[in-house]
Amino acid sequence: MTVSLVVVDDQASIREALAVMLDIADGITVVATATNGEEAIAAISRHTPDVVLMDLHMPVLNGVEATGRIKAATPEVQVVVLTSLDDDESILAALEAGASGYLTKEADRAKIEQAVLTAAAGQVVLSPEVQRRLLTLAARRSRAADEGDRFGFTAREKEILALIGEGLRNPEIAERLVISEATVKTHINNLFAKAGFHSRADAVRYALSTPGPAPYRYPG
Repeated sequence: MTVSLVVVDDQASIREALAVMLDIADGITVVATATNGEEAIAAISRHTPDVVLMDLHMPVLNGVEATGRIKAATPEVQVVVLTSLDDDESILAALEAGASGYLTKEADRAKIEQAVLTAAAGQVVLSPEVQRRLLTLAARRSRAADEGDRFGFTAREKEILALIGEGLRNPEIAERLVISEATVKTHINNLFAKAGFHSRADAVRYALSTPGPAPYRYPG
């Protein structure tokens, strides 16, 4: 399967370099480029790509607003943010708008390629640096202590939700909690059904905005 991609960045040198670099990557085809959010939306309407690589700070329509409009109109299109901005507000705003990935422009070619392919597979893509910032932000956010209970999550489901918020995948969660991957999938299906999550990105955004149990740590 080849992943179709739209590259969005207002700086011509960066946009063109990314387009050339990613178009020759295995499994990726760049179908269009855009200089701002409005052009990105038009390109998506014409090409219906699998993934959009989105800058945030752009004229006419910025990346956060564009991401929200894209996800509202075409929820199947995945948005991966690639930006020089790494402040808490920008990261959280992009994820809340519906982005399924967030990388800074310090990411190398291999990480960007992998992010595009991972997002196309419906998985969340967060760089380690972004994960650390979001976990710190989540710890600062205030919400009623029993907020998670409104969905009736079990203790294990809350634990798994917190690990999803850390960016762990199912095999990693299974290893961390010393349970089978099939059991992890069952718990995730249950909490998705209870909360009405439509994607793993929904679960990540909820986990990051809700205080959860401390991550499991092996003794010693």
